[in-house]
Amino acid sequence: MQQSSITVKGQVTIPASIRRKFGLRRGDKVVFKEEGDKIYLQPVQDKVEAAFGIITPANSVTLEEMDAAVKKRAGR
Repeated sequence: MQQSSITVKGQVTIPASIRRKFGLRRGDKVVFKEEGDKIYLQPVQDKVEAAFGIITPANSVTLEEMDAAVKKRAGR
């Protein structure tokens, strides 16, 4: 277990080994979660890649159908 101190401004430094392990970099966001008497720190996944698979389409179209729809719309 690693420790860190809280500064006068309420800031905490995340140890370098933990930042490397979880790929945390300057400017990344984290959230604090409370569960009973415990506090958890978790990285925020705000990258586009993190959203893949969240929404499933009601119906799908082929690339040919999509191209035809784009050409039809462009012809207006």
